[in-house]
Amino acid sequence: MAGAPRIGTLVVLRHGQSTWNELNLFTGWHDVPLSAKGEAEADAAGRTLRDAELRFDIVYTSLLSRAIETNRRALTTLGQSDVRIERDWRLNERHYGALQGLDKKETTQRHGAEQTKLWRRSFDVPPPPVDRNSPEHPANDPRYAHIDPHLLPATECLKDVVARVIGWVLRAIAINGRRRHV
Repeated sequence: MAGAPRIGTLVVLRHGQSTWNELNLFTGWHDVPLSAKGEAEADAAGRTLRDAELRFDIVYTSLLSRAIETNRRALTTLGQSDVRIERDWRLNERHYGALQGLDKKETTQRHGAEQTKLWRRSFDVPPPPVDRNSPEHPANDPRYAHIDPHLLPATECLKDVVARVIGWVLRAIAINGRRRHV
């Protein structure tokens, strides 16, 4: 049908298990590598995408190495390692604030199951913020030096993440609306 809109495909791929996931630590924006299991998960994702016969025009990923490596491994397994990859901090996972690096079980023992669950699962209650002078604050990470520090979170609830990512998605659609497979 002439003039019909083209329908594209959006694939959302979570990073494989990280070394901190394996240790049951709050990870957030702390940059840790994939575990051996995470590498295998990324390779398996590539096989699944290959079996689905998907071809990609562009891939977007966060600035976190576990997400970058998951994409690299999946694309290599898929046979599309030459696909353009764009990195954007707004695709980073949720910033867990002062909880980053803490053991989840110990946090539950210290703060109680109800409070820990509220921080982890509620839509609009963030964990305690990380101190601005902490190495865990993104304003102290050179990867974010080009970003206005006021835009960088010290903690996030799911509501904050949704707002950050939806804003990025709308921008990406406006810029790359003609691409068919992202």
